[in-house]
Order: sequence, then structure tokens, then C-alpha cells
Amino acid sequence: MSTEVRGQLRSMSTLRSEVEGHMDNLAMRVDRVERDVEYLQNKIPDSSIVEIEETVLEQEVKEAQEMYIGDVYYIKSQKIVKKAGSTLGSWMKDPTKGSSKIYFFSGMMNRTVLEFASLKSFTSSGSSGQVRAITLALPWQGTGAVVFHGFAYYHHAGTRNEVLKVHLWNGTVADRALLPGAGRMPAYALTPYTLLDLAVDEMGLWAVYADPDLRGNLVVSRLDAGSLAVEQTWDTSCKSVHAEGAFFICGILYVVYNSPSGGRSSIQCLFDIHDTTLTEEVPVIFFPKHYASHSGMQYHPKDKQVYAWDDGYQTIYKLDMKRKSPAREV
Repeated sequence: MSTEVRGQLRSMSTLRSEVEGHMDNLAMRVDRVERDVEYLQNKIPDSSIVEIEETVLEQEVKEAQEMYIGDVYYIKSQKIVKKAGSTLGSWMKDPTKGSSKIYFFSGMMNRTVLEFASLKSFTSSGSSGQVRAITLALPWQGTGAVVFHGFAYYHHAGTRNEVLKVHLWNGTVADRALLPGAGRMPAYALTPYTLLDLAVDEMGLWAVYADPDLRGNLVVSRLDAGSLAVEQTWDTSCKSVHAEGAFFICGILYVVYNSPSGGRSSIQCLFDIHDTTLTEEVPVIFFPKHYASHSGMQYHPKDKQVYAWDDGYQTIYKLDMKRKSPAREV
């Protein structure tokens, strides 16, 4: 009888695991359907961009906003712009003053970048005449590429820690440099193909990577955009475990975390190079969608928005911000 009971218990345990697995899959499928509906709404005339106001989210973090002293209060809204390219990639708006160009890096390893004249031309289904394909001399790796002052900066595919600076006009290499200590492990555990993540903010060009000698914590380096020389490096307390991406705002690194099985992305750690933000007083900042998987995130200094790649959906997050002090324009 004891043996029979144990067998029944094992069967029940197996059945429970199967049910839990089905529930998780159902939740993910429901979320995908929601995103497909939001994307299809983009096709309605005069409604190319869908903005989702998160009233519930605002209530969840209302009290935290009162005590937060950093630049970002919370993620105010989400705009699903388009669904295009690979499930992995990155996209961004050119931060150069007066430019409205959009750059599209599809895939975790490629050498063709698409340049669109504007966000409107990017969202338009008949914009073939307004897109330019740029063939780079050397391929990129990961989803950490950025565009800055007419150049693409990215991790050279097949190398451990080489950063390339490539002309967007003709795809030729303008400069290259090795980033000491980088490339020995993924920058973010949930995006294992990205060893180096580059970022641009009001202060210039940054590189983010994880250091196994620091138990996998993130390291940030400020780079000279002209020569790629490392100007200064900081060790942070932000962990790469369960991280999926990060972005810079005014010299502050915001690290985004998630669960390995997918869930609600949130900012759980930040590092301020100025030491003016008390990280122990910063609340968790949630992203609007309950299920998300960001493979690329780039902040636009002038728009004050984050351009994210969410499982093949090109998404824009509007930030509710409070600037503490003026920052130098890029």
C-alpha cells in the first residue's frame, strides 16, 4: 500500500508540473496576442503608433515617486511602433542635433544596417524609397550597437573585446580599439550573446560589460567618441545575473532585470558616476508590460525616451523624468 501511495504521489506531482507548464505557456501566448493586437492597431489610418497609458502602474509606484531623487520617476507609457526583423536586435533614433533618422540593427550578428529618414517612414509599410541599406565593412555581435555623430559603434563579431567605429556614410572602419577586461562573460545574463553594450547619453559614449573578477558585477567605461580611448572606468554593484539590458541617462546607469522564464521587466539597480543619487533610496521601477524580453535598449537624450527591442517588436518607452542639474548636450 505504501508503494502504491508513493506512486500515486509521484503521478500527482508530475501532473501538477505539467499543469503549471501549460499555465505559463498560456500566459505567454495571451501576452503575445495582446502585442499582436496592439501592432495591428498601427495599421489604422492616423494611428501608426499605439500609446498605452499605465494608470495602474502609476498607482503602484505613486508613493515611491515622492521619495525618489533620481532622474527617472517611472515608465510613463509604452508605444509599440512596429514588428519587424529578427526576434533579437536593436534600433535607435540618431541623437545628433536636428536629425530624425532611425537606425535598424536586426539580429545578433549581421553587417547590414537600415537607415530610415524618420520614424514616420519607418512605420510606413510603403517606405521602401525612404530606406537606405548600409553594408558595414565588418559585422557586429550582440545588440549593443549605437549611432553617434554619423558613426556606428559596436562590438566586432568574433572578437572578445574589440570596439569598432564605422562611417555610416560608406560603411568603412574609422577606428578600432580593444576594451581592457571586457568580453569575458555576457554583459547581461538574459542576453548571453551581448558581451559589450554601448550607450549614448547627454555626457557622451559609454561601454558596459560584466567582470567575472567582480563576481559578475557590471563595469562601465566612458569612451572618447573620437579615438575610442577609455577616459575613466567604474566598478558597480549592479549584478549581471537576471539582467537583460541597461541604458544611461545623464551619467547614471539604469539596469533592467527580468526572470529567466520571462516576466515583468523592472529597473532594480542604478549606478551614478557623480555619487549624487542614493541608490539605497531608489524604488523598483516597473515597465508597463507584464511579459517582456528586451534584447536591446537605447536612450535618446533629446526625446527623453528609450528605444527598445521587445521580442521582435520595436517599442518606445516614455519616461517621467526630473532633471537634477543641467547636462552637457551631445
